Amino acid sequence: MSADSPDSGQFEDPLSNFEPTEYGSELERVLAEEPVLAMRSQPYAEVKPTTSVRQAVRVLQGLEIASLLVVDEGKLVGIFTERDVLEKVAERYEKIADDPVGDVMTSNPLVVYGGDPSGAALAAIAAAGYRHVPVVNESDEVLGIVSPRRAFTFIEDHFDSEMT
Repeated sequence: MSADSPDSGQFEDPLSNFEPTEYGSELERVLAEEPVLAMRSQPYAEVKPTTSVRQAVRVLQGLEIASLLVVDEGKLVGIFTERDVLEKVAERYEKIADDPVGDVMTSNPLVVYGGDPSGAALAAIAAAGYRHVPVVNESDEVLGIVSPRRAFTFIEDHFDSEMT
C-alpha cells in the first residue's frame, strides 16, 4: 500500500489545494455568492386559485401592484399579473369575471429558490424577461417575490458600497 492511499491512515484534506474564486468587484461577488433571500422579496400578495377573476383584479388595483402569487395549500401554483389581465381577461372580462383566477393565471411560473445566488433572480428578470419572479423554498412554499425595482435596489446598494 502506498502512503497516500485511503487505507494508509493518512488523511488528506480535500480542500488543501482549494483556491477561492477571485471576483472583479464586490458586486460580482454578491451576485455569485449572496442568496436570493438577501434581496428584498417581501411584501407580496397572494390569492387562492379559487378566487374569482373579479376579486383578483380588485386586489391588483387596490394594492396598486402588478402581480399576485396564486397559492394552494401553501404551495405556489401560479402567478396572476397585469399581463394576464391584458392578454387573457380584458376582452372577455364580463364573461369570466366570476370564474376562478386559476383558469387564467400563468401556471408553473419560472421561480428562483431562496438559496440560489442573487444573480439567478437578475437573470430571470433581465435575460428571461420576467418582471416578477416568485421566490420559493425546496417545498414550493412561497418566500416572496423579486421585481425589477427590488433587484435594482439590491444592485444599487452593493454598487454604492463599492464606490465609497
